Amino acid sequence: MALLPTYITLGAGPTVLMLHDADGGHLTFAPQVERLASAGYRAVAWNMPGYGHSAPIEPYTFKGLAQSCLTLVDALRCGPVTLVGHGLGAMLAAEVALRQPALVRRLVLCAGGPGLDAQASQDWVSPRLQALQAVEGGQSMDRLAQALVPRFIGSGALPEGVRLAGHALSQVYPATYRRALELLAVFDRDATAFRRLAMPTLLLGGAMDPCTPPAALQALAEVLPDALHHSLAHVGHWPQLEDPDGFDAALLAFLAEQRQLH
Repeated sequence: MALLPTYITLGAGPTVLMLHDADGGHLTFAPQVERLASAGYRAVAWNMPGYGHSAPIEPYTFKGLAQSCLTLVDALRCGPVTLVGHGLGAMLAAEVALRQPALVRRLVLCAGGPGLDAQASQDWVSPRLQALQAVEGGQSMDRLAQALVPRFIGSGALPEGVRLAGHALSQVYPATYRRALELLAVFDRDATAFRRLAMPTLLLGGAMDPCTPPAALQALAEVLPDALHHSLAHVGHWPQLEDPDGFDAALLAFLAEQRQLH
């Protein structure tokens, strides 16, 4: 029997399940948990296997992570959910939706989603793996976070959000971080697969994100059957923390529009 991953939850109403990036656990969605709960949703933010107190899995694959996510959806007993994924979590949200589309009412793919080409892997994964080598040589994850986060934020990033991004990254276990980073480079869902995702989808990113630039999200929006792309100005790879007001406004408008349609 699959172990249930750990998570935090707040509020009551339609369930919105948030899946974090490789760079941190549930804390990277802390502002959204409170905001969604206050807006009439049941907000859930998990710790991916190997993060926080969630048990690791073997093998560490998108298939295994998707099954862990589906185990949580089943345990929440909430019917179809809205999945909000950030970075690696966006890829995972798409994977879950492709495997069990009946359980996903809507998708929000933040700063991620499409598979990485060689240039994207070089820009996104390589600097993190290089920094991780220093940690494996004795440096702390806190030092890694201090070095990495400033490289991937936008010019308008909220300082409190930047600090939270750094804190969340500093809490990641180095061995898990390596496995998650290596997983980023092997996500192989292509345009043919994405065309099968018929649920309403919001693609939300930062205009200054070097990991998933606006052009990558716009290209994905043109492939998906029912997608909207929204880019936040002066924001980098952590839109939900760098500009929580702008992120939350776009997210809540998308959720409210879809809520009215049902």
